[in-house]
Amino acid sequence: MADPVFNHLVVEGPIGVGKSRLAAQLAERLDAELLLEQSTTNPFLERFYQNPREGALATQLHFLLERAEELSQIRQSDLFAPRYISDFLFAKDRLFAALNLDDAELALYERIWSVMAPQVSPPDLVVYLQAPVDVLQARLRRYGGALEAQLDTVYLERLANAYIDFFHDYDESPVLIVNSTGLNPLASDQHLDVLVEEMSQIGHGRHYFNPAE
Repeated sequence: MADPVFNHLVVEGPIGVGKSRLAAQLAERLDAELLLEQSTTNPFLERFYQNPREGALATQLHFLLERAEELSQIRQSDLFAPRYISDFLFAKDRLFAALNLDDAELALYERIWSVMAPQVSPPDLVVYLQAPVDVLQARLRRYGGALEAQLDTVYLERLANAYIDFFHDYDESPVLIVNSTGLNPLASDQHLDVLVEEMSQIGHGRHYFNPAE
């Protein structure tokens, strides 16, 4: 079975879908370096969960700067650089900004983002995990922290829909859209092998994969 060819692969999806766990599993399977979003180091995140309007801008700018710094180590033109797998897509940062910031805050964020975005190259492949909101909530209760487990249904629905809209228009990289409801690579090597095989066949454009079929 052939492994997918890439320099930088991203696993994305709404909170609770399992992107960090899958990214770690793929990094081990494909002998790649793992870049994980360091949400626990964001000093504004707890304030945001407690009062979204008060903490949104600081939380978003901290994530923006941190993501850009992490991705700066990737040089796709260097043939001898290690392969990377991350659980965040830099371009998607704007999704959360549009969801959580008011107009004035968003205008400031967009000015900063426009300066930093040209410094970050798009990945070679994005694996976008989808799942219904009830599945996201169940996974958050099982795997998430205390703050994430308290996210309400309305916010998760807005977030899941925002992801759908974002990836409907995203065309900077090939995208594999995966129905993750029946996908559990941590518990099944067969599930992981099937996903890796699907990834190895991806060329340009948008592709869909339903492991339950």
